[in-house]
Amino acid sequence: MNIAHLINQAHDVNASDIHIVCGLPVKFRVGGKLISATEETLTREECELIARDLAGERYEAMKDIGEIDLARTIAGVRIRINLFRAQGNVSAALRLLSDEIPPLETLGLPPAVMDFPSMQRGLIVVTGETGSGKSTTLAALIDRINHTRAENIITMEDPIEYVYKPDQSIISQREIGQDTESYHNALRAVLREDPDIILIGEMRDLDTIQTALTAAETGHLVLATLHTKSAADSIDRIVDVFPEGLQRQIRMQLSTCLVAVLSQQLLARRDGMGRSLACELMMVTPAIRNLIREGKTPQIASSLATSAAAGSVTMDNALLNLYRARAIDSETARENAHDQDYIRKNTL
Repeated sequence: MNIAHLINQAHDVNASDIHIVCGLPVKFRVGGKLISATEETLTREECELIARDLAGERYEAMKDIGEIDLARTIAGVRIRINLFRAQGNVSAALRLLSDEIPPLETLGLPPAVMDFPSMQRGLIVVTGETGSGKSTTLAALIDRINHTRAENIITMEDPIEYVYKPDQSIISQREIGQDTESYHNALRAVLREDPDIILIGEMRDLDTIQTALTAAETGHLVLATLHTKSAADSIDRIVDVFPEGLQRQIRMQLSTCLVAVLSQQLLARRDGMGRSLACELMMVTPAIRNLIREGKTPQIASSLATSAAAGSVTMDNALLNLYRARAIDSETARENAHDQDYIRKNTL
């Protein structure tokens, strides 16, 4: 099977992902739904050949550790690749990335996000499930900074998805597993590299989160992602990584350096033409800083609902706005809401 032909085929039907699994036809994800791209099922040997073609010299590493992440440009399309073994067979999940970094204004983000590229310091966290557009949002933010400010930008990514063309800024992109051994090693070195802006592909563990907080506290702008579903969940996730004896100190650090949390979902459009972005944005106000410091994260959701003047948007109101704009239907809005009763009452 010709992988370049497959990617061209996926690109032509606006697929976001390609799934290659032994015993099944090749699957495309189009508009959020999986469809079969071929009638023939894949054999074990075909899957191995595809994996070797995709991984190149890194195939042996995948054989040893069971999975590997990488990114390549194939047939003119930038692809994020995850190779893994399941029941002894190799499988592949390919994410098709945009050829160009989209302008920030085209993503459907809350208006307050347009101010992020001018911020000088602090921590901005973008959250959401896999495939919710976090990487695209971060790329658009970094690209806007690159074209408007003279800064030293260092990114740590696993893998590198979007490739920047330096303009006013210096941009050093470091790929985990290729340019550096781990996030921990890269972050330990980054503060000695005179950065102004640091992008962390994912805050995975205690060391990564601790370094991100320290960098944000010491005058850097830090952009990072987490796999959580809401702003309040993100606070708990960051704090809970630490031993109980350190959690009070971490809440204090977080309350002083956190600027905003942006939570994203990509939802199927009601017309079947692609997906719409729903965003919850928590701009950290003095009231929210106090709640973080005091460990009262359950109260953050209600405080978020009353801080619209600061630019905050709740996920439920973002879903209602998409429903009222006829971008999504009422069922999609309810299924993805935090408070389904609230959505039900307002979509009758």
